[in-house]
Amino acid sequence: MLYLETTPNAEAGYLAEKKARIAAFSQDEAFRAISNEWRIEALKKKYMNNHSWLGRPIIQLPTDIIAIQEIIWAIKPDFVIETGVAHGGSLILSASILELLNHGKVIGIDIDIRSHNRQAIENHQLSHRIQLIEGSSVDSEIISTVHGLTKNAKKIVVLLDSNHTHEHVLAELNAYADLVSIGSYCVVFDTFIEDMPDNFIWNERPWSKGNNPKTAVWEWIKLHSEFEIDHSMEDRLLITSAPDGFLRRVSSS
Repeated sequence: MLYLETTPNAEAGYLAEKKARIAAFSQDEAFRAISNEWRIEALKKKYMNNHSWLGRPIIQLPTDIIAIQEIIWAIKPDFVIETGVAHGGSLILSASILELLNHGKVIGIDIDIRSHNRQAIENHQLSHRIQLIEGSSVDSEIISTVHGLTKNAKKIVVLLDSNHTHEHVLAELNAYADLVSIGSYCVVFDTFIEDMPDNFIWNERPWSKGNNPKTAVWEWIKLHSEFEIDHSMEDRLLITSAPDGFLRRVSSS
């Protein structure tokens, strides 16, 4: 589903051409293989750690940064809920789009928000769009707090990018995906862990092939027909850390 097809005043010819091109990408195995090999090398060399957004480091692939701003701009959410804060760049990205929309807030949740990162986020020009919550994203009190803060919201986007183990991501999906409004997205990052070579070693990390965000998505989606995996996002980006991770809500239940 290409959500930008409904953009007001968009040129029909351009959109039709884009739709056909993306559909062709979905069948282009050679192009997809090259993209996957590039992503493997990018992870090995920590390429995604090279970037920043409005002064704060953002640990994301540039293509995913583009996708997130497109989603927020299209949905115009009241809240963007993000698990995983790190240096704060992703929060600043979301807040910057909301600032341009003159609407909405970002809720950033992390079990450990380091003092220097907290200070930088709270001193940023966009801090008025951001609320930080320190604690485990799957702790019942944190979940209750987030649900309380967003209870009157009509449109919500959820971005999951914290602990990447199967059980943790599954718990996050169960905790926050129901907040996503119809037509909006829950994006589960780093599903590409499942696609890494069998001999790739995740040093000092609790996740691995068979135990990661993608396996959590596969299990969760079986019981949640109100969501669909938006493969058109991956087909369009080709290089993304979230294959099978763009979950679009299509119904209330």
